[in-house]
Amino acid sequence: MPTTQEIAEDLVALCRQGKFDESGEKFWSDDVVSLEAMPGEMAEIAGKEAVRAKGEWWAANHEVHGVVVEGPYVNGDQFVVRFKMDLTPKGGERTTMDEVGLYTLVDGLIVEEQFFYAT
Repeated sequence: MPTTQEIAEDLVALCRQGKFDESGEKFWSDDVVSLEAMPGEMAEIAGKEAVRAKGEWWAANHEVHGVVVEGPYVNGDQFVVRFKMDLTPKGGERTTMDEVGLYTLVDGLIVEEQFFYAT
């Protein structure tokens, strides 16, 4: 089984290539939980299909002009990745987003991803 460091490096490499969907499909457990730092229906999503749908919604509602991916930063069975995005929300104004994702692994799969945003 790959180490946390190897999984984290693979996920970061995929994200740097713009393959965000592929990174999730490769590493999410079937019962993955995704936690966002915002209230509402997207605050906590459970299950691979639901998390996949959240990603599809996000991609359909944002035009990404550029992404910088930093990390990974590994500690035990967890790792952190920083994403800096230049994007335009559909119907909105161009902006930048600075977020950190904290990923927790069990048996080589992501069981939880939690996102934190700079304001």
